[in-house]
Amino acid sequence: MAAQGHADRPIDRWFDSYSGDHRNHTNQAIHVLAVPAIAWSVIALLWCIPAPGTLFQPGIWAALPMFAAWLFYQRSSRALGVGMLLVFVAFSALTWWLFAELGRGGLLKLAIPVFVVAWIAQFVGHKLEGRKPSFLTDLVYLLIGPAWVLAKLYRRLGLRW
Repeated sequence: MAAQGHADRPIDRWFDSYSGDHRNHTNQAIHVLAVPAIAWSVIALLWCIPAPGTLFQPGIWAALPMFAAWLFYQRSSRALGVGMLLVFVAFSALTWWLFAELGRGGLLKLAIPVFVVAWIAQFVGHKLEGRKPSFLTDLVYLLIGPAWVLAKLYRRLGLRW
């Protein structure tokens, strides 16, 4: 399923391979919900790591991997880079607000079950699919999943990526 005549791009090859492990409609639906939930919960869990001193704000340990992931997405596709930047900003704003409202302990009590339930859902989806999760063959697929979900949204909206 290479996008708009760019089959030579690495991201298209990643998506083609990832799509091959996600053909079952139920598994795809699970991924559309669970992948963003996992992404947010990882951000929230990293947000809960105490920041050293007063120079760093809560969330610094989430910001650094988000920036690194954004660089990967931006290099893969500018349109996906912009979209993932918006996702990261939205997830950061949500997490910042939840951290302020719930505190570190409350955010942990929310993020941990979201992480666990979303991963269980992912494995249920793959059991239905009859294929192992892509990340078991290459950890890069942990980055591909969120971009794949975003690309599905782009296609629905008629946007190029």
